[in-house]
Amino acid sequence: MTDDTPNIVHSGKSQSVVVDGLRFDIQIYRGEDEKDWILEVVDTEGTSHVWEDRFASDRDARNEAIQDLEKHGARAFMRGDEAGNVVPFRRG
Repeated sequence: MTDDTPNIVHSGKSQSVVVDGLRFDIQIYRGEDEKDWILEVVDTEGTSHVWEDRFASDRDARNEAIQDLEKHGARAFMRGDEAGNVVPFRRG
């Protein structure tokens, strides 16, 4: 029996940041046979925000996450009932 689960490569650029007093985990990873990186930001409530676009480098992915967190603030990433809390992430 073989294990068909793909191996995941986690970037050393993954990190936790605090924005507006709230902690966010920036997770950057890819499949071991893939060249482009996936960007995911997890908020304090455990909600995952995954970018649709892939990134050519883990540095580009990290920079995009930090830029969006700084530009839109923590509330834009937090789930809730208030209107306007969804960030339209950049496409390409």
